[in-house]
Amino acid sequence: MTYEVFISPNARRGVRYWRELWAARELLFFLAWRDILVRYKQAVLGVLWAVLRPVLTTIVFSLVFGKIAKLPAGDLPYPLLVLSGMIPWFFFANTVGESGGSLVNNSALITKVYFPRLVVPVSVVLVNFIDFMISSFLLAIMMLVSGIAPSFGILLLPGVVGVLVLLAVSTGLWMSALNAKFRDVQFVLPFMITFGLYLSPVGFSTTVVPEKWLWLFQLNPMVGVIDGFRWCLFSDAYPFNGYSLLYSFLFSVFMLTTGIAYFRSVEREIVDVL
Repeated sequence: MTYEVFISPNARRGVRYWRELWAARELLFFLAWRDILVRYKQAVLGVLWAVLRPVLTTIVFSLVFGKIAKLPAGDLPYPLLVLSGMIPWFFFANTVGESGGSLVNNSALITKVYFPRLVVPVSVVLVNFIDFMISSFLLAIMMLVSGIAPSFGILLLPGVVGVLVLLAVSTGLWMSALNAKFRDVQFVLPFMITFGLYLSPVGFSTTVVPEKWLWLFQLNPMVGVIDGFRWCLFSDAYPFNGYSLLYSFLFSVFMLTTGIAYFRSVEREIVDVL
């Protein structure tokens, strides 16, 4: 893997920066592949962890929300409702959590070699997307066993997944840059992710939220993404407000724009702060 980098006062501005980022695409895949090997190489169950975690969480949530709290799931089996919310949430939570520590964890590489630092948090997305695909295959099997066929809305699923990836990347950029400057973020971030889990419709349906609080609930951008993900799979069996997904998309674009700007401002002094 070789590419030329010209360092000058303007080397990190404008088009040249993005050309350097494109030239470093092989490094992006290398970092992702390295993290995949680290995650599964010495794991006894290997890739089965990508299946066991959502399955075990689905069982717990189904018991707590479905059996004990007796929250409604409409025409869907409650485990299917939970798993279809758990898959996009796990992707978002894992990507944001791992992106937050990505610059600090790769400080040995960053402080020795120049490359566009944006490669580091973005590589986390590729790693977690593999887990996302494995879990999605499990969801497809559960739908088949339950006798539920995908609706026509599945054609729009790539768009919803695109919003999910956009939201995860943009939030991850913010967290990685903030954690590089303020190490307190590494302690606050796990709490924020856990708190966000219960503020998102993962273990329950959005229909259980009282109407007067719905607007406040939908300020969480993951609400539109999870509801959109479920609607693409189950259509009329799961109600969906398209405006919440539009809000999630616009919020993600805003976060990405500001996240890149802030990340690049931190990137100029990243070697000093690490």
